[in-house]
Amino acid sequence: MVVAMVAASMASGLRIKAMAELCCYLTVVLCAFLVPCLAKLTTIEHPVKPNRSLSFLVVGDWGRKGFYNQSEVAFQMGRIGEKLKIDFVISTGDNFYDNGLTSVYDPAFRDSFTNIYTAKSLQKPWYSVLGNHDYRGNVEAQLNPTLRSVDKRWICMRSFVLKTDPEDHTYDWKGVEPRKNYLSSLIKDLKAEMRNSTALWKFAVGHHAIKSLGHHGDTAQLIKFLLPVLKDNNVDVYMNGHDHCLEHITSMNGAMQYLTSGGGSKAWRGDLKPDDDVNHSAKFLYDGQGFMSVEMNENEAMILFYDVEGLVLHQWKISKQLRSAV
Repeated sequence: MVVAMVAASMASGLRIKAMAELCCYLTVVLCAFLVPCLAKLTTIEHPVKPNRSLSFLVVGDWGRKGFYNQSEVAFQMGRIGEKLKIDFVISTGDNFYDNGLTSVYDPAFRDSFTNIYTAKSLQKPWYSVLGNHDYRGNVEAQLNPTLRSVDKRWICMRSFVLKTDPEDHTYDWKGVEPRKNYLSSLIKDLKAEMRNSTALWKFAVGHHAIKSLGHHGDTAQLIKFLLPVLKDNNVDVYMNGHDHCLEHITSMNGAMQYLTSGGGSKAWRGDLKPDDDVNHSAKFLYDGQGFMSVEMNENEAMILFYDVEGLVLHQWKISKQLRSAV
């Protein structure tokens, strides 16, 4: 799994703090340029528009060389991106199937990214976290600054917590061991960063879900270790991939919204679990391909989900003044 903190400050621009989640616990690693893993969380500044607004797209679980409707989703992302004049794109992980990249020279990088997301509106920074499939390959390749000479959009964060797959796969854990020390440092730094943040909005972005009615479901380790930190620091939204669907689940005991955008390519598993929603907290479930957009200013954020044809399936507005959704 992968977790990245995204804190959007409308006064000073977007501040992206990366962390990641793979295995059974929470662990984070800094930025794409191989910062030592026990350093402070890396901060990237991204300016807002002159009217102090911000807009971006969110897509996950996509890298399949255009197959499984990846190209069709990319086309609609370009269309919506142009309409919204987006500032950047967030990837929620599983960037390259099935086994990540083999090296910085792997043609899959161009075949699944550069040659697919070709629309003019998508030629913006892509802030990407890593998913479990990415860790099956040479994970250092996705973090290597050499890839930015291939495609300058690529900004990949190494931050993560692990959940071991029941399948027999090999994962590249270099840079995140010993796990106990790594986790301890991560939690400490995450709490400090959030406590000291003056951002008006706080979004958390990761690969695995905290709450999901999809195939993989809730992630117990994130609920135990990450969720209390997010709640204590009034995080507004947690966004993830991993489940190949689109979801919106609202918190029953707080203001946080849980959003899944994992429909970048292969989907339609047919195993969403609406009957498990005993608290009726799910506002939207869609077992198919698509992506998400966010438009926000100092007072409100508008979140929309789109299908593979670019049709709006669900929308939700969050008011910062009221700390409630309408």
